[in-house]
Amino acid sequence: MNRVLITSAIPYINGIKHLGNLVGSQLPADLYARYNRCRGREVMFICATDEHGTPAELAAAKAGKPVAEFCAEMHEVQAEIAEGFRLSFDNFGRSSSDRNHRLTQHFAGKLAENGLIEEVSEKQVYSNADGRFLPDRYIEGECPNCGYDGARGDQCENCTKQLDPTDLINPRSAISGSTDLEVRETKHLYLRQSKLKDKLDAWIDTKTDWPVLTTSIAKKWLHDGDGLQDRGITRDLDWGVPVKKGTEDWPGMEGKVFYVWFDAPIEYIAATAELADKLGESDEFWQRWWRTDKGADDVRYVQFMGKDNVPFHTLSFPATIMGSDEPWKLVDYIKSFNYLNYDGGQFSTSKGRGVFMDQALSILPADYWRWWLLSHAPENSDAEFTWENFQASVNKDLADVLGNFVSRVTKFCRSKFSEAVPEGGEYGEAEAALIADLNAKVRAYEGHMEAMDVRKAAQELRGIWVAGNEYLQGAAPWATFKEDPDQAAAQIRLALNLIRLYAVLSAPFIPDASETLRAAMDTDMDWPGDVGEALATLKEGHAFTVPENLFAKITDEEREDWQERFAGTRDA
Repeated sequence: MNRVLITSAIPYINGIKHLGNLVGSQLPADLYARYNRCRGREVMFICATDEHGTPAELAAAKAGKPVAEFCAEMHEVQAEIAEGFRLSFDNFGRSSSDRNHRLTQHFAGKLAENGLIEEVSEKQVYSNADGRFLPDRYIEGECPNCGYDGARGDQCENCTKQLDPTDLINPRSAISGSTDLEVRETKHLYLRQSKLKDKLDAWIDTKTDWPVLTTSIAKKWLHDGDGLQDRGITRDLDWGVPVKKGTEDWPGMEGKVFYVWFDAPIEYIAATAELADKLGESDEFWQRWWRTDKGADDVRYVQFMGKDNVPFHTLSFPATIMGSDEPWKLVDYIKSFNYLNYDGGQFSTSKGRGVFMDQALSILPADYWRWWLLSHAPENSDAEFTWENFQASVNKDLADVLGNFVSRVTKFCRSKFSEAVPEGGEYGEAEAALIADLNAKVRAYEGHMEAMDVRKAAQELRGIWVAGNEYLQGAAPWATFKEDPDQAAAQIRLALNLIRLYAVLSAPFIPDASETLRAAMDTDMDWPGDVGEALATLKEGHAFTVPENLFAKITDEEREDWQERFAGTRDA
């Protein structure tokens, strides 16, 4: 497939995300997008901000701003941070966009036409003081099981018992603290997912290449207990996509909006349409990625997300797509991730524990974080960020292995020859052995990247850097130069071409350093076919410049300072 559609789980609007959020979706998605562009494929890489739901309203109220204004501001903040981490989205959209409103209403209308929407009367808690129905998690009280006073209406986090709001003793609004609550009847729309259970089950059975993490979560939701349940897709809120049946009003649903989990994944499609609007393109521009009757049959669609988002993307969103009976593109591969924990505990947005994305960029450039996070991605199990490990990895991999190689080679060439690829000498057995080794390593690296095995790809890339260092140590051009300057010239010529090769291969992981090396070598970025040919790209006499120090080492003092600073002092 030469066309690749990539979506990253869309971050919620109510605050700046921590590094665990970054490595669980956006960053590995960017790695894959950059790699596919390097291989000459046409890529559409989409993300957005998820802007609806009660938490957005509450965050806006806390900030003292209208919710639309708050979301617009936070979208800009998140977009700027994404750019800081060099996340190469083709579009970073907004789920509050007009495109998403219309598409969400369109899908709801089609699902209703096909008998997959049911109107259900249910009882919910209403807060007279707040003038609103309260979602389960915005009702607090005493747990009837363990007596914990901070239990929520969906679960007690102290004893983990599942609860209903009416189970709580002395319930109160988590918004205002008011105890003036009553149970009222309200009507909502439910997506009849249970009717699509067998179809979803059969579809997932065809995905034999999916990660076990992805399929195991999907199967659990499909088969555990009573199996796949119908889900409410509307809420009694002011902020969101107004409930409509396509373009028509929906009698009895006045003043209601679609639930955020229903409209958020539809934003993947809408954000691609938003890009078409920005570029002044027609609908064919985005439909060729999303409609199989408009050309999307030759697209490979890959999603990236944390494991908590898997049920929505393996079941609920596909149910929406399938249930519409329209020729929309279904996902081909879902790459899911476990959690990244922080220094012996969990990242906590509310407690300010851990490193948040804006803070990370304030202390070190993006490449430092990108390398550590991707090389420690929580693929097969939860992973843990520790400052000691971060310091060791940056200092050893980036500074000692890659940065030191570049510095030694370019500075030696400048001092003994000039700032140009030197002439003379021929490659011998050591060079032939290195080229053969690198050919195998580069093909292995490609294999891991194609398979989205992020950690294995990082290990292979590091192995490619190490191979160059080992060659340099064995060849010792500084010693060779004293006896045979021509042979030293050949060794340095190969080493300078290795720097170019590193620039190309490292671009998906550390794009800024890659660009620094590309500019220093004044070269193209063609992906290597035969490594021997690639290592002959920079010809004798080709001018280069000595780059600045690629990576500074992290000192013990810096590490200790950061460890203390990010232990949990940020305001909630």
